[in-house]
Amino acid sequence: MGKPVIKVEQLSKAYQIGQFGTGTISRDLERFWITKVMGKEDPFLKIGETNDRSIKGASDIVWSLRDINFEVNQGDAVGIIGRNGAGKSTLLKVLSRVTAPTAGQIKVRGRIASLLEVGTGFHPELTGRENIYLNGAILGMRKKEITRKLDEIIDFSGVERYVDTPVKRYSSGMYVRLAFAVAAHLESEILIVDEVLAVGDAEFQKKCLGKMGDISKGQGRTVLFVSHNMAAVQSLCRTGILLKNGQLKHTGDVGAVIDEYLRSHKALTDVELRDRTDRVGGGRARITSAVIHNPDDLRTGSNLVVELQYEQLDHAATISAFGISIWDMRENKIISISSEFKNQLKQIPPSGTVICEVPGLCLVKGSYQLNCFVSSIFGVEDYIENVAEFNVEENDIFGNGKTVNPQWGMITIDHNWRMP
Repeated sequence: MGKPVIKVEQLSKAYQIGQFGTGTISRDLERFWITKVMGKEDPFLKIGETNDRSIKGASDIVWSLRDINFEVNQGDAVGIIGRNGAGKSTLLKVLSRVTAPTAGQIKVRGRIASLLEVGTGFHPELTGRENIYLNGAILGMRKKEITRKLDEIIDFSGVERYVDTPVKRYSSGMYVRLAFAVAAHLESEILIVDEVLAVGDAEFQKKCLGKMGDISKGQGRTVLFVSHNMAAVQSLCRTGILLKNGQLKHTGDVGAVIDEYLRSHKALTDVELRDRTDRVGGGRARITSAVIHNPDDLRTGSNLVVELQYEQLDHAATISAFGISIWDMRENKIISISSEFKNQLKQIPPSGTVICEVPGLCLVKGSYQLNCFVSSIFGVEDYIENVAEFNVEENDIFGNGKTVNPQWGMITIDHNWRMP
């Protein structure tokens, strides 16, 4: 086991929401005297609340991080996971010294290269080549060291044609390509990567994961990786950290941490979709709600019934098909189903309800999410990811007291064995 390169002790970070200040000049002066002159704890932080965005708070002070403790050893690849608002990005910003902690301390051995947001550390008026040298200088590298790595960085990024163009003209994908190439190839002991890789295409994401694996396993450098893609986290990392509402809930083996995170998901089986903005398609028709029937009685081999409500917004865009796809919580697609497969829906009205029934559900015990779409004669009009989440419990589908272990796969099918 390598030596600890990051040690976090009682780390907390508070933010004030709404207007700054305490509300009165006298209290602002009191806060200044207590914190800056006397060096004591801010008394107004005592009324701060946990950063739970699902409920309305009574205080304008929220704790984005609260009493975080962990260690990271040299050569570790650590996946940091949690729902939106859990404190993942704040933790990385504090570790990268982008922002200061409110309380606690961080001990770091070695230089840190971080990729937190698209364009972080780049000057928009400078070219890609000039920004490579700028980033290297910020990390404390000499010009000769950067020059030695320059060709390798440009080749990995795949933006050689535009390397002498000001980066303000780059697309977000080009930004991320060059930024990751710089962070991964310059001589830093610790690499911190936030969710920005999701901007890149699938090929580049795979390339980046391979590079981070090589950095950790081959070069003995430390990687901290934040992502909502559980498959990517599990393939890259050995250790996991689970955050919830700014607090550390679990740390240890990455598989156990991911399982704990997935168990914490509350099934969403009756969902209003009218206000969803993260939808793609032509927009001439849309799904307005999704309902999973009998969600508390879903077992391997039982019937899955999904009800979709829809509306057609353009009379010319005659609806032709509906579809659903089922994914596991690690974002692996299990199966896709379309009404076109069996051609059972004819003369679909411009608005109404459609029901999809999957008899003998072949999914093994686990948590799953549902995507859905509606198409017209012009193509896909509305596609929405994660419209609902549901759990499947194990079941004695073969009638002999034996159930299927989820570690053997995500689906089970009927089968027979015989001697020739």
